[in-house]
Amino acid sequence: MDVLFLDANVLFSAAYSPDARLRLFWQIPSTRLVTSLYAAEEARRNLPKPDQRRRLELLVTVIKQVAEANPAILPTDVLLPEKDRPILAAAMASGATHLITGDRAHFGVWYGKKIGSLTVLPPAAYVDERHERQRLRKEQRKQQEPG
Repeated sequence: MDVLFLDANVLFSAAYSPDARLRLFWQIPSTRLVTSLYAAEEARRNLPKPDQRRRLELLVTVIKQVAEANPAILPTDVLLPEKDRPILAAAMASGATHLITGDRAHFGVWYGKKIGSLTVLPPAAYVDERHERQRLRKEQRKQQEPG
């Protein structure tokens, strides 16, 4: 089962409009969604309208929220701005398999790579990766069928 840590920008985008495509993450089977109190607060602070903040509250009530983790746990070769270090630390400490972030400026260099056991991906790349895994599983099952 994939455990997806959602960055603040993913939460923000999912709450921004009622028909945001990123809301699909809440419907992906066999996944668990996680975020941090820090990420949720950052998204909340940046949403300008009360209805957007209400949507955010509904979204975060159904996912696990973890406390901040000490950024000292981060590998020394991972260089990030101070505001992003708590996101990565919380994702690693939460046991997430993936950090889902649209922050190309700060996390883009890590897209598709692992930091510890955590794979960093933009939202669309995760969806593509998941579809590919499902396709391969179907092919394997077909090949194992008798006859």
